[in-house]
Amino acid sequence: MISKAIAVQRARVASARRLLPRARRGPEPVVTYALIVVCFVIFVAGPCSGLNPAYGRGADLHAAQVAYFERWGVVPRDLWTGSARALLAPLTALFVHGSWLHLLGNLLFLFVFGGMVEQRMGRAGYALFYLATGCLALAGFAIAYSGSTQTLVGASGAIAAVLGAFLYLLPTARVTSLFPFLFFLPLRFPAWMVLIFWFVLQWLAARTSTTRPGVAYLAHLIGFCLGFLYAWARYGRGPSGGGAAGRGSEDGEARVSSAARATEGESQP
Repeated sequence: MISKAIAVQRARVASARRLLPRARRGPEPVVTYALIVVCFVIFVAGPCSGLNPAYGRGADLHAAQVAYFERWGVVPRDLWTGSARALLAPLTALFVHGSWLHLLGNLLFLFVFGGMVEQRMGRAGYALFYLATGCLALAGFAIAYSGSTQTLVGASGAIAAVLGAFLYLLPTARVTSLFPFLFFLPLRFPAWMVLIFWFVLQWLAARTSTTRPGVAYLAHLIGFCLGFLYAWARYGRGPSGGGAAGRGSEDGEARVSSAARATEGESQP
C-alpha cells in the first residue's frame, strides 16, 4: 500500500510539472562575450600584457607602452584639435587596458552585468549603447581635464553605463558580492544596494582625487549616469515601457556575482 501511495504521489507531481509553464531563457549574450574576447585579445597582443616579445623588455617595453597609449588612447588636450585620429580616440580607447588588474576587473563586471542588460536591449541596441556611452564618458572626462596630456584608456566608462542601466532595469536582482573588508565573505543583496554602494564609492573617490588624472572616477560617474538615464528614457515611458519596478520584480530571483569594488583606473600606468 505504501509503495502504491508513493507511485500515485509521484504521478501527481509529474502531472503538475507538465502543467507549469517552462522558464524561458533569453538569447545568449553574444555581444557581451564578443566584447570580452576582443578586449582580452587586444590586451594580450599589446605591450602591456608582457607576453608579446616583439616589444622587448625594460626601457624598450616602457617606451612601447607610452607610444601605444598615445596612439590608441584619449589625450584630453589633443581631443579637440579636430584631427580624425583624435576624434576616433574615444572609440579605440575603449578596447585598450593598462594592466592585467585593469583588464580583469573590467571584464568581470562586464561578464556579470552585461549579459542581462544585453538581453533587455537586444544585441544591436546593446552594442550601440555600449560604444556610445563609453565614448561619451571618455569625452566627458576629457572636457573636465581639457589641458591634460595624460592618456586615458579602458572600458570602465562603458561598463559603468551598463551598471547604470542594470540598476534601472533589474534593481531587485540578487547579487552575490565579496567584500574585502569582511574577509571576502560572500553576501547576497539586491542589485540596487550593491550598485548604489559602488556609485557612492566612485563619487567619494572623485571628490578626493587630485586635479591630475589618475583613476578616471569621473568617467565612471558619467558613464553610470548616462546608462541609467538612457534606460529610464528608453524603457520607462508609456504603458508598455515597463518601469523599474515591473522589470525588477520579473527577474527578482536572478543571481549574479561580483566583487564589490570599483574597476581599476583608465589612465596610463
